[in-house]
Order: sequence, then structure tokens, then C-alpha cells
Amino acid sequence: MATFHVIEQEKLKMIRATLNDETVKAEPGALHYMQGHIDLEAKLPSAKGFLKSLATQESVIKSKFSGTGTIHFGPPIFGEYKVMQLNDEAWILDKGAFVCAEDSIEVGAFRNKAMAALFSGEGMFQTKVEGAGALVIQADGPIEIVELKDDRLTVDGSFAVAREASLDFSMKKAAKSLLASAGSGEGIVSVIEGTGTVYLAPIPNVYACLFASLR
Repeated sequence: MATFHVIEQEKLKMIRATLNDETVKAEPGALHYMQGHIDLEAKLPSAKGFLKSLATQESVIKSKFSGTGTIHFGPPIFGEYKVMQLNDEAWILDKGAFVCAEDSIEVGAFRNKAMAALFSGEGMFQTKVEGAGALVIQADGPIEIVELKDDRLTVDGSFAVAREASLDFSMKKAAKSLLASAGSGEGIVSVIEGTGTVYLAPIPNVYACLFASLR
């Protein structure tokens, strides 16, 4: 199977994918460079798929790379990458988190039924990945793994990079009333409940913060 490794140069990170007569898929624009006998293919989405791609900030036109060689995905960003291994399971990813995956992984749009998500920055659609194989996600900073066992996780902002699809997701007021929520300094928060795993990135990369402060 194709393999993915995180490589680092001058504090910048990229993903190196190694293919041996195999296929991987990636977000358009993720390619940095590749070496070997590798063909690139991209398929146009349906009209429905195109509209969903606008909502998730990810393209349903996944670039497919087939052949033998190495591919470097990036371009390098101030942030973190994580290689995930799925074993016939499904995950929901934050907008823009998906980078690349083995061809065995299905990538699609997930409709967030919590309509209040429109007010949280999450949007109505997120990205759903499922199947068996490896994939890579990206986050603004180091990823913290939170294990829930019949528990509740409350998150302010878009810090929840990924969560198992079996977990319940909803949007709620931080306090019991809108007035109390405003007084607490917190508005609408994400609530994740059940048993499963959540990936959080609550602390941005230090170099990204420095770069942003210089703008």
C-alpha cells in the first residue's frame, strides 16, 4: 500500500507519499513536486458535488496520482500534518483539513444537521472520510488527541480538526441564556458527545502566529 511520511525542513513540513504501482488522491493544489513514473488525473464533479465543495472549502475534484515513485504534497505551511490509519471506520473532518489519502478511502461531504453551526464557523457541510487505509490531515497547530468514553467535550471555535463519525455533534449556547452567554464572553460552542476519539488543535503553530503578527 502507499505510504505517507511527514518530513520537515527549516521548520516547514511537507508530506512525502511513496507509491509502488498504486494510486493516491489529494486536494487540487496540494502537489509540490513528484519523481517517478506517475500519472495525474482529475475528474469533474456533478453540480450537486460542486455546491457541496463550496460549502466545505474543499474541492470534490480530487486529483489522482497513479504509478510508481514519490510525491511531495504541500506546499510547505506553518502548521502540522498527521497521518491517520482507518480500519473500516468513518471520520468527520474540519473544513480544509483533508490533504491526501490512499485511493481506498472515500472522501465526500457530510451535512451537519446542527443548523446552528452556521453561526460557529463550522458551516452546514464538513468532510467525511471512510474506509480502510491511510490519509493525511492538516491543522494550524499541534494536534491533541482526546478520548471520550460516554463523555462530553465542549469546544469554542474551530479547534476540533477531526472526530469519529459515531460521536454526536451539536451547537449550543455557552450558557443557559443568550444574555448569560454574552456576559461570559462565549457565544455558540461545539458540543461533541459519546464514545470515540477527537483531534483538537487549540494552539496555533508559533511560526504561523509570528508571521500573522507581521502582516
